[in-house]
Amino acid sequence: MDVHWKEDLRMPFLQQSDDVGLDGSRSIHNVDQGVTTITFKIGGVEFASSLASIKSMLQKLDGVDSITVSPLQGQVVVKYVPELVSARTIKETIEAAGVQVTEFLEQEIAVCRLKIKGMSCTSCSESIESALFMVEGVKKAVVGLALEEAKINYDPNVTNTACIIEAVVDAGFGADLVGSENDANKVHIKLQGIVSPEDMDAIKQSLELVDGVNHVEMNTEEGKVTVSFDPDLTGPRSIISFIQGIGTCYQASLYIPERQRDTERNHEIRTYRYHFFWSCLFSVPVFIFSMVLPMTPPYGNWLSYKIHNMLTIGMVSRWILCTPVQFIIGRRFYVGSYHALRRRSANMDVLVALGTNAAYFYSVYTVIKALLSDKFEGQDFFETSTMLISFILLGKYLESMAKGKTSDALAKLTDLAPDTACLLTMSEEGNTPSETEINTRLIQRHDILKIFPGSKFPVDGIVVEGQGYVNESMITGEATPVAKIKGDRVIGGTMNENGCLLIKATRVGSETALSQIVQIVEAAQLARAPVQKLADQVSKFFVPAVVLAAFVTWLGWFIPGVAGIYPKSWIPKAMDEFELALQFGISVLVVACPCALGLATPTAVMVATGKGASQGVLIKGGNALEKAHKVNTVVFDKTGTLTVGKPVVASAVLFSRISMEDEHPIAKAVVEHAKNQLPKHKTQPSNGELVKDFEAHPGAGVECKVGARMVLVGNKRLMRLFNVPVGPEVENYFSDNEKLARTCVLFAIDGKVAGAVAVTDPVKPEAPRVISFLHSMSIRSIMVTGDNWSTATAIAKEVGIENVFAETDPLGKADRIKDLQAKGMIVAMVGDGINDSPALVAANVGMAIGAGTDVAIEAADIVLIKSNLEDVITAIDLSKKTISRIHLNYVWALGYNVLGLPVAAGILFPFTGIRLPPWLAGACMAASSVSV
Repeated sequence: MDVHWKEDLRMPFLQQSDDVGLDGSRSIHNVDQGVTTITFKIGGVEFASSLASIKSMLQKLDGVDSITVSPLQGQVVVKYVPELVSARTIKETIEAAGVQVTEFLEQEIAVCRLKIKGMSCTSCSESIESALFMVEGVKKAVVGLALEEAKINYDPNVTNTACIIEAVVDAGFGADLVGSENDANKVHIKLQGIVSPEDMDAIKQSLELVDGVNHVEMNTEEGKVTVSFDPDLTGPRSIISFIQGIGTCYQASLYIPERQRDTERNHEIRTYRYHFFWSCLFSVPVFIFSMVLPMTPPYGNWLSYKIHNMLTIGMVSRWILCTPVQFIIGRRFYVGSYHALRRRSANMDVLVALGTNAAYFYSVYTVIKALLSDKFEGQDFFETSTMLISFILLGKYLESMAKGKTSDALAKLTDLAPDTACLLTMSEEGNTPSETEINTRLIQRHDILKIFPGSKFPVDGIVVEGQGYVNESMITGEATPVAKIKGDRVIGGTMNENGCLLIKATRVGSETALSQIVQIVEAAQLARAPVQKLADQVSKFFVPAVVLAAFVTWLGWFIPGVAGIYPKSWIPKAMDEFELALQFGISVLVVACPCALGLATPTAVMVATGKGASQGVLIKGGNALEKAHKVNTVVFDKTGTLTVGKPVVASAVLFSRISMEDEHPIAKAVVEHAKNQLPKHKTQPSNGELVKDFEAHPGAGVECKVGARMVLVGNKRLMRLFNVPVGPEVENYFSDNEKLARTCVLFAIDGKVAGAVAVTDPVKPEAPRVISFLHSMSIRSIMVTGDNWSTATAIAKEVGIENVFAETDPLGKADRIKDLQAKGMIVAMVGDGINDSPALVAANVGMAIGAGTDVAIEAADIVLIKSNLEDVITAIDLSKKTISRIHLNYVWALGYNVLGLPVAAGILFPFTGIRLPPWLAGACMAASSVSV
């Protein structure tokens, strides 16, 4: 067995991890000292000139733990101890170095997610957002109507989740805590052997002293404890072992709570189904007594039997059956209306409550009138109230089921990780590893796991022994299995098709690729697309306008009827002018559907982001999804995007008379120094010569000293920068290789060009096909690269790109994007490296190759997990189809209301005799939401 991973089995949790900044700075996590992180956005001066000054001045401050400077992102990240130095002092120190601080953000922001109950339309989500922003300490709040969730960023030093939930409840909605950003680094433990509250207190106090434990929550009644921890310092198994070691009588085991989102969704579906069935139990007899039996004599004659004066058995029966539906089953509409009116808004509940109350109380009036009069002849509308509520509950039941299906893709992603894993641990003798099956939630960083053929990888890791083929289609969408050998990375949730592999866990909990994908999709489903603004604007005046329209409709039929403007023959038997007008007014109230408008966009975004994730395209929200369909220009980076990104040396040549004996040690020293910049490559040059004064020149190359000699490695720009003459022989070598799409690297020693290598990076096989397809979509393709013009032109010609920008630095790429935008183009940037991040941010839509750097992926709007250029087309096409579906949804929602309202108001009645009874109008309203 491999010695390295044997060591990991012996000491898996004694390893520290450190943060590596873009400039190479490092900082060790220090939980004990209460280190806080703050980010300063800077600008206004030439940043590079002040970089060294900023670092040197900040390092002098007592309490500054680490400094990470990012020239490309224009920011300084400082970790400091608030008890020793303030954020304001750090800000003033940076400004004293000649750099303007535009803003600074302390990263003491907590995130929580709430399940919201009682939302029916867009005005509800807007009301909740307004209520949340009124809570002191809330920085950001997003409420998703289709997902029925809210995501809140807040300052934990100012407010807490209890205050946030209280604000939602005060606004008239239900709210339950779904989780927080640290949920993935929490372990839920069931305790046994607890005999008193003092035992629970003792366990809590002991746990709080454990290095790496951030927070402890105790549930004394159920004997459960929830522990938040730092995965760099400890893990769930260590915490459970610690609890069992506190006392001989204590037993601790993993407890897995039910997924609250699924529980809430199932509870909602069951509630609507329960209410609908109970409603039908009453409304069906009412419908039969009022609409069926009277038409089928002699079976319905008993309903006309008079109890007193004109009061019949049918009236009393319908009244008794209708009342529970109106006030018990329909209670939710009264509660929703009360809270809506209290916050000076109106929603669907207001329309339903108005319509059903009008029908019910008019019917009660007819019952009382019939009881008191022996000549009164009037018709009750109890069936209107009961049937209306029943149909709306049916619509809500179907709608809640449909909402559950829209997030099926997300649920499938969540379920990809296996429940158990095989853990390898060393025996007490330290020689023979033993195998133990554990729950996936108990895996800790640096664990060695055994993956059998046909099993899924539980977490992200690195292969330490064995070889095989892995099916990554569930994550990347790529069906072809990928060969894995020692040193290769594997992704949690993918399947080992053959070969037994041993892997070291590198990312667990919220850090795994699968967790990151789920988080991105969840955030995207909550984000509000700009096209949603139409529904938001309409919803503000929709309900008041409908109420006004209903009142005008009632007046429009009642007054002409009384005045005799339309013939009496239009009025159905057993009705008068008032009742006919009331039916038309109620139909207008209940036929209007603001819900369909509110659901038109978020449901489409939910389906699209989930579908995209299953195809290996991660879309970070509705904004990116909407902008992508407008793209008419795609700008590609060259290296790693259009090309494979794994250069190989095609040729090498010496230009000086320096001997190989002299050059080889110098080259070896430079190479070994470069390795030392990478993690886990710590060596010393075997020839005894150390590299000193190493400095990188972005877009040009590097310089350093090896012993007493000055060494330059880079392109012609670097040579010109240091006044190194480049002769005709070198120029010819450059010219010949660049025509073959090769990149030339020069080596200069003590001011003279000593040699050169030609490096080639093969073009991705799908690149020409993608460029051709984009052209067929009338989308222009451009290449922008830091490489030389000859190589760039050759690559562009090979893939079919006509427009090229070469020898461009990172900020220059962003400038090129802005130039194109100034000409009216909607630009998508496709890149993979740190040097692409400014351009990814500047573009209308940034697309990052999944195999690229974390910085590029963070800066992008869309992440192409498979690193396949064909997914650029997939993303654009998915955007076009989604926006088309959103527009179709709006056609359904708006078209339904535009056509339904006039029909409900009786516009067809004078010509055809067709009218829309209120209960049928309610059925139409329910159907419109389901259709969307």
